[in-house]
Amino acid sequence: MESLLPIIINLISGAVGGNVAGGLLKNFSLGTAGNTIAGVVGGGLGGQILGSLLGGAAPAVAGAASSGLDIGSIVGQLASGGAGGGVVMVIVGIIKSMMNKG
Repeated sequence: MESLLPIIINLISGAVGGNVAGGLLKNFSLGTAGNTIAGVVGGGLGGQILGSLLGGAAPAVAGAASSGLDIGSIVGQLASGGAGGGVVMVIVGIIKSMMNKG
């Protein structure tokens, strides 16, 4: 279960990030369901990309820290998932608005 926690955090924060971006950028919003789906996809991708780039840069001290459950890694997962969710939602929103114009 501990190995699934980072993925779950990324997906949930991605969904939140997608909806926040949709709320702030009404022109690109895909609706609640669309923002959530794009956010989940972006959260998963963003978390994986940043996780591989940073490669577990946080030092493993002992116990929970060695399993990736320290506060620094959780905050990093929240940030990367949320940012990834927002970015993917905006990209999909831009593509959708360009297709509607043409």
